[in-house]
Amino acid sequence: MARYRGARQKIARRFKEPIFGPSKSLERKPYGPGQHGRSRRSKESEYSVQLKEKQKAKHTYGLLEKQFRNVFKKAASKKGVTGENLLKFLESRLDNTVYRLGIGSTRRQARQFVTHRHIMVNGHVVNVPSAQLRPGDIVSVRPRSQTMEMIRDSLRKSRRQYPWLEVDRKDMAGKFLDYPNREDIPENIREQLIVELYSK
Repeated sequence: MARYRGARQKIARRFKEPIFGPSKSLERKPYGPGQHGRSRRSKESEYSVQLKEKQKAKHTYGLLEKQFRNVFKKAASKKGVTGENLLKFLESRLDNTVYRLGIGSTRRQARQFVTHRHIMVNGHVVNVPSAQLRPGDIVSVRPRSQTMEMIRDSLRKSRRQYPWLEVDRKDMAGKFLDYPNREDIPENIREQLIVELYSK
């Protein structure tokens, strides 16, 4: 399955944000990667700013270009604000929801749990990370996977709550209540710039 396998902290340094979680590398070197990282020009073109925002969203949610473009097309065809629709569809992906529930400590780990068949949706094993959840769907850890130390450890450390999710850490499950409102999504993404980029 295709996915980005390169150096993650170089990506985080490019955007000057810990998009993959807390990073000592970013704290140590708060400038762009490469030999010109310190001296890069601060003034960027409009296109460059828009492209960087799209790249940041792609890396944050772990999508490749074709996958991201398909999600955008789906968001554009739906009624409502395209940028908000885009983020709602990204947030309702199965791998992202597994991460938000605390079952996986990172999105990459959550994706791996899904592909390795440790996750169930409404009582059925689903191994497609991009599967879109609908309001009312129940996401849970497969019974025979509930003894996995990685999953137990992640749930034990997770304390974040999201208004569109209901978490039951004891049963290692959660409910997708509804699509999130834009103000509830914590990611620092300026979705309007992405809409402008694809509208060119």
